[in-house]
Amino acid sequence: MENKTLKAIQELIEVVAKLRAPSTGCPWDLAQTQTSLIPYIIEESYEVVDAIRSQNQLQIADELGDLLLQVVLQAQIAQDEGHFSLEDVAQNITEKLIRRHPHVFGNVKITDDTQIHENWEKIKAQEKASRQESAFLSDQLTQYHRSLPPLMAGQKISKKSARAGFEWENIEGVWEKFHEELGEFQEAIEENNQNHAEEELGDLFFTLINLARWYDLDATRALQGTNHRFIKRLAVMEKYAQRPLSEHNIMELEALWQKAKQWIMDNG
Repeated sequence: MENKTLKAIQELIEVVAKLRAPSTGCPWDLAQTQTSLIPYIIEESYEVVDAIRSQNQLQIADELGDLLLQVVLQAQIAQDEGHFSLEDVAQNITEKLIRRHPHVFGNVKITDDTQIHENWEKIKAQEKASRQESAFLSDQLTQYHRSLPPLMAGQKISKKSARAGFEWENIEGVWEKFHEELGEFQEAIEENNQNHAEEELGDLFFTLINLARWYDLDATRALQGTNHRFIKRLAVMEKYAQRPLSEHNIMELEALWQKAKQWIMDNG
């Protein structure tokens, strides 16, 4: 099994190398850069997540293959430009996993998940110090802002800031902040100032993220669930409607919405 796996990966590496061959490769692949492929990495990552949620194992395998292609292609481009190779990528992550799991590969004794997490954070801090990375919290949070989708970045920033002591004393303080931000957002809307309204909307979103953290809720999963339920209700509405939804007035749409909502409650 191991030999078949290595053979399959080697075949993928060779196919990508041929696609990038200067004289005989594919013009599209040859034109790609590390930067131009960013949208595909994001898209493929989300498609993997969607496949996992669906629990369609064939689809998961297929989407993981698309994501693996992005890794191999990025490494091939870097190798073509003399930066690093797929071997470097694999060696780096292998060494990191071993270094961050001394309770598995070393002599450290750990008894529960809390100790594992504490030890993990300590090792990561040591790694950052050895790379002379900034110890400033703002620099660490900037990395989340630059590298993650906004909602996910907000969750990371909120959690990291709270650990550093930038936190409310109790949940009542968070609710007070929420109502404060909601009022400021409403005022900005009434001013008809789009830039100010967007700033206040962002503040309101961030406060909601903090509320979710206090109640141990996953804000990303919550929004994804709402998106899914909304689309599901629209699909049921379209089944009941005799013509396109755009041709219905608001009262008809509301009636269809309630009908779809009831159907979903009855049928799951």
